[in-house]
Amino acid sequence: MGLKGKLITQSEINCHGDIFHELFRHKPHHVASVIPDTVQNCELHEGEFGSLGSVLSWNYTHEGKEMVLKTKIEGIDEEKKLVTFNVTEGDVMELYKKFIVTMHIDTIGDDNHVVTWTFEYEKKYEEAPAPTSYIDLAISVTKGIQDHHANK
Repeated sequence: MGLKGKLITQSEINCHGDIFHELFRHKPHHVASVIPDTVQNCELHEGEFGSLGSVLSWNYTHEGKEMVLKTKIEGIDEEKKLVTFNVTEGDVMELYKKFIVTMHIDTIGDDNHVVTWTFEYEKKYEEAPAPTSYIDLAISVTKGIQDHHANK
């Protein structure tokens, strides 16, 4: 088993994909009001919301534990509705040297939207688990945002 890996999950959503892109690109600080049981806070440390190089800190709940992480926005692609976050600090970095999260939206036809989450990682040591629980977290985040916007 290698130290580097990539995990991907996709979820069809029944709300417009622009909602997800807008939320994670321009308004990540609103995520906490949309899914407060999962994300409690997102704070800007450097740069501007929606800009490359911006540094954000997140307070979130994962596997029943309150956790924190700091991310730097390293990729934005409006056409692909893509945002890439490089985790630079936080609880997840206890097990991983590298942890990069990319979220993008595919639009199929006029009404079908798919959220794809990609996790690229490098373990600090061979025995560290693959971060499969973060796939579950991404699915939960996607469902929570979708449910919130379906009720609007």
